[in-house]
Amino acid sequence: MAKHQLSGIHALVTGASSGLGYAMAYALLKEGATVAVASRGGNKLSDVVERFRQEGLDAHELSIDVRSASSIEAAKDWVVNSWGKLDVLVNNAGIGMRTVNPKFLFEPQPFYEVSPEGFKDLIDTNLTGYFLVSRTFAPLMVKQGYGRIINISMNHETMRRKGFVPYGPSRAGAESLSYIMAEDLRDSGVAVNMLLPGGATRTGMLPDEYSEVYDSMPNILSPAIMARPIVFLASPAAAGITGERIVATEFDEWIKRRVGK
Repeated sequence: MAKHQLSGIHALVTGASSGLGYAMAYALLKEGATVAVASRGGNKLSDVVERFRQEGLDAHELSIDVRSASSIEAAKDWVVNSWGKLDVLVNNAGIGMRTVNPKFLFEPQPFYEVSPEGFKDLIDTNLTGYFLVSRTFAPLMVKQGYGRIINISMNHETMRRKGFVPYGPSRAGAESLSYIMAEDLRDSGVAVNMLLPGGATRTGMLPDEYSEVYDSMPNILSPAIMARPIVFLASPAAAGITGERIVATEFDEWIKRRVGK
C-alpha cells in the first residue's frame, strides 16, 4: 500500500481515547488523514491527542457525548466550521458488560436481573449513540455527495451468549441499523460498512481488577488488528463498497474475494 494514502481525508472517530478507537484513529493518522479524536472530554482525551501531535500527526481533540443530541450537534458545527467537510465517520464509542455486571465473564447474569437503568444506559450509548451521531453527520455527507460511515461491531456470538444482555442486543441492533443505513444512502454516494475485530480483543472492557484475565485468554487480539481494514475503508480503494460486514481477522480473505487483489 502506498504511503500516506489518506492525505486530504478528514475523519472523525468516536470513543477514540482508548481501545479500538485509539487504534483506528492512530492508523488513520499514520496514513496521513486529519482526524478528530473524539470521546467524552477530559485529561485522558487531551493526553491522547497531545501524544499523537507530538508524533507530528494531524490530530484534533473533539469532546463529544454520543448520548446527547446537542453535544453531537456542537461537534458537527465544529467540523463544518473547522474543515467544511467530513469524509469518514467511525462510530465506535461504546460501553461493555462491565457496566451492568463486573463479573460477567465468570458469573453470567440472566437478563431478568439486569436493571432497567443499566439496560437503558448501555443501549443509549452503543445503539442510540450510533443512530444519533449518524443522523447528525449523514446530511452533511449527502450534501457533499460522498462519505464513508463505518460502524464498529462484535462477533455474532456476543449476540447469543449467555449473560450478554444488554451488550449483545446493542450490537445486533447496531448491525441492523447499519444495513438499513446502507440501503437508505445507497444512491447518495455515502457508503456504510461494518467492521469488527473477529475475536476477544484487549480493549479495556474488563474491570481493572480482572484485567489479568486478558493474559490467560488464548489468541487474544490486539486492537491494532483494526488498522489495515479501517485504512482500506477510508481510502479511495474502497469506492463503491457498501453494506458489507468485515471481520478484521479475515480481512485478507475478504479483500481477495471482494476486490480481487
